[in-house]
Amino acid sequence: MMMIRIRSRDGLERVSIDNPLATVAQLKSAIESQLRVPAHAQILSTNQNLLLAKNPNDLTQFTDMSDPKTMISSLKITHGSIVYLAYEGERSVAGPAFHPAGSFGRKMTMDDLIAKQMRVTRQEDPHCEMVSFDRDAANAFQHYVNESLAFGVKRGGFMYGTVSEEGKVEVDFIYEPPQQGTDENLILLRDPDEEKLVEAIALGLGMRKVGFIFTQTVSQDKKDYRMSNAEVLQAVELQAEGDLKEWVTAVVKLEVNEDGRADVHFEAFQMSDMCVRLFKEGWFERDVQEEIEPKLSRMKKEVVVGGKDTRDVDNDFFLVLVKIFDHQGPLSSTFPIENRNTPVTTRALKNHLDRAKGFPFVKRISDFHLLLLLARFLDVNADVPALAGCVQSQATVPEGYQLLIESLASAS
Repeated sequence: MMMIRIRSRDGLERVSIDNPLATVAQLKSAIESQLRVPAHAQILSTNQNLLLAKNPNDLTQFTDMSDPKTMISSLKITHGSIVYLAYEGERSVAGPAFHPAGSFGRKMTMDDLIAKQMRVTRQEDPHCEMVSFDRDAANAFQHYVNESLAFGVKRGGFMYGTVSEEGKVEVDFIYEPPQQGTDENLILLRDPDEEKLVEAIALGLGMRKVGFIFTQTVSQDKKDYRMSNAEVLQAVELQAEGDLKEWVTAVVKLEVNEDGRADVHFEAFQMSDMCVRLFKEGWFERDVQEEIEPKLSRMKKEVVVGGKDTRDVDNDFFLVLVKIFDHQGPLSSTFPIENRNTPVTTRALKNHLDRAKGFPFVKRISDFHLLLLLARFLDVNADVPALAGCVQSQATVPEGYQLLIESLASAS
């Protein structure tokens, strides 16, 4: 079996031929059956300039494969060789959507033609200048996965905060949606109703969703990769959904230090513009039948990486490193956190308020996770943003809200 690569205005494709002594006519027949281009419409050549032809006259210059009886071996076409194909008309191309221009239309350069196949390069500069984590929020997340989960299963959350005009992201709280984590995968069981409450709280606080944070487990063999193919796919899907150019993906993991002890380590990235584009245009292969290395992501069609055609892309090409800082934000993170092993009840509200008796009432409720519990008993469109607005400005909480909160606490 011999494989020949066919480059046309649609990109790079492959045809298989059983006979190594095949003629040009037999190659055309294989292209017709496998790529759905009628043999009579095909013009083939080993000269790449064929693809730059602007009109039928130009095509007459390419005669090296015009004789149907010529054996392709005499043209030095062997397994893996590239043959160039021009044709009139249009066809349906399998895989990601292509919209081929006519052979005879606007002038196309070789760069245009190669771009049809998609070139994957590294992106050096992130859109996010830096990301700063609220120390309490970051500690509450890592403490749980370290002490309670022992980094044995994956855990994730959505980061909320602000974005400055200079592209600096501040993360002030982390919402952990319902989820199921294993040592290799993280399945988010997202609750649209709960997420509406989260968004209403964020609105009142003057914040928005700014990224995604997840953990890597101790059982993952991460020696030769920063993110696995499953993690890249999940991260780029959420970044595309977030529709924020400064969107940040944070990874939390254990790393062995020089003393042989394990330290919790945070890293932050953006998925590159190319990665987001490939995802939106459907290039990523989601259902890979054969096992591939975790450090590689498989594409549905070949792309160009480092001048080579491949379907397997090193995940590092998709990651753009973001600098990390920390700060003390406006919220506390001492209230029990949602969707963990222990359900959060109004008993936790009573305990929290009792512990913080010496503070002004607005200070006592300045915790996102507490506000999320209260939001279940309030109107999502009016009361939730209003109460969160009091927290943002540290204004006096209206008596009606205070009475409601205290009655919920005392009823537990």
